[in-house]
Amino acid sequence: MANFWDFSVWGTFNLIAVLLISLLVANILKKTVKFLRVSLIPTSVLGGLLLLAVAAVYGAITDENMFDTAFFGGDGASGLEIITYHALALGFIATGLKISDKKITKERSVEIFNTGVTTVSTYLVQGVVGLGITLIASLIMTDFFAAAGVLLPFGYGQGTGQALNYGSIYESDYGFVGGKSFGLTIAALGFLSASIGGVIHLNILKKKGKIKLEPLMDEKLSSESVQEDGDIPMNGSMDKLTVQIALIALTYLVSYLIMWGLGLLLPGMRSVVYGFNFLIGVLVAALVKAVLKGLRKKKILKKKYVNNFLMTRVSNACFDVMVVAGIAAIRLDVLKSYWLVIIILGVVGAFITYYYNLFVARKLFKNYSEEQFLMMYGMLTGTASTGVILLRELDGDFKTPVADNLVYQNFPAIVFGFPMMLLATLAPKRPVLTLIILAVFLLAMNILLFRKQIFSRKKDVEQISETAAIEASTEETNE
Repeated sequence: MANFWDFSVWGTFNLIAVLLISLLVANILKKTVKFLRVSLIPTSVLGGLLLLAVAAVYGAITDENMFDTAFFGGDGASGLEIITYHALALGFIATGLKISDKKITKERSVEIFNTGVTTVSTYLVQGVVGLGITLIASLIMTDFFAAAGVLLPFGYGQGTGQALNYGSIYESDYGFVGGKSFGLTIAALGFLSASIGGVIHLNILKKKGKIKLEPLMDEKLSSESVQEDGDIPMNGSMDKLTVQIALIALTYLVSYLIMWGLGLLLPGMRSVVYGFNFLIGVLVAALVKAVLKGLRKKKILKKKYVNNFLMTRVSNACFDVMVVAGIAAIRLDVLKSYWLVIIILGVVGAFITYYYNLFVARKLFKNYSEEQFLMMYGMLTGTASTGVILLRELDGDFKTPVADNLVYQNFPAIVFGFPMMLLATLAPKRPVLTLIILAVFLLAMNILLFRKQIFSRKKDVEQISETAAIEASTEETNE
């Protein structure tokens, strides 16, 4: 029987409360400190870094992990990892349940498809470079985990949650000591890369006179954006926000049952199956959305139960908590042998992501290349919200279609990116073979991405050759 005064009762609440308080403190600092205000560092990242610093000072004084004290239930460090793991999937599910009625033209479909392919191509660039770096490091450093570089695309390209997922798989299944903290540190460096690189690029554009940065105005909400036509009432017999949370919980529960069943069928791949919690959650969210739409068509449901505004708020809250918990979960003590490799991965990862996305944006998205670049660079070093932060500095009213590209590119990105997730489990066993496969996959994706330029050029060359041959034949006939 639990005593309500025991730390075991209060530990989880204390942990969540500290995470949320760190977000409040970080937000106050962002508003009051000029350097932080103009830095574009996300509040969640700043909050996580604050907690990491406090935990480091506490550990230096007491020689114990602050989050493993009785105040946090005795195992708060694991609690941070669990929060990060679930927040990733819950955020994606909330996003996946949102309804869109927009009509997409053929031209926009091509741009959205190219955005998705760019996302996967960047993952592959990061994977090839990251794995190449750690393969070289394993030849120099004794007992270094050669496949560690695969965590670069998960930390930079996919963010804190996936960096933790695969770091955990490498640590538990393949003996990579400190794998979770390694992945989380790469993700934290990704956020810093997004902020620093984004600010530098914006200032370059400003100095060249290409843009004029204006302070962002607070977003004004209309009643229609909160309460759409056909929605259930805001304060009915069941609160509207409660309905959204219930739908997310239903979706995640079904996702868990699917993962549980797959785990029984494929016991050797249980870690991988549960590492795909966010992907399975997105697929189930699509199914739940389709069922709700069908029930509406058959008039069984009279009102719309999903509200995009509230779902966006829930997903943003989940991602904020995910980031702050993920950074706070980093164990600096287990990374003391890896710092040089981590810094090299972080710096090279930032440069290669920056220049690759800049090249693609200027070749394929010429009408809004700078906006597309900032969004993609922010997303592929941090998260989607980081990309939106950078985009808003240049396109605060979302006049370009870049924000829509970000939303709709998820489907082609998941389709083409799924094989890479499977390859990540091959890397610890056959790192060199994995590097070769990633390189071939990267070549194929770039051929797909630049298909128009490649094949139209080939067609032009053939037409020129045919014209030359006709002219030569004509000259011979005349002679």
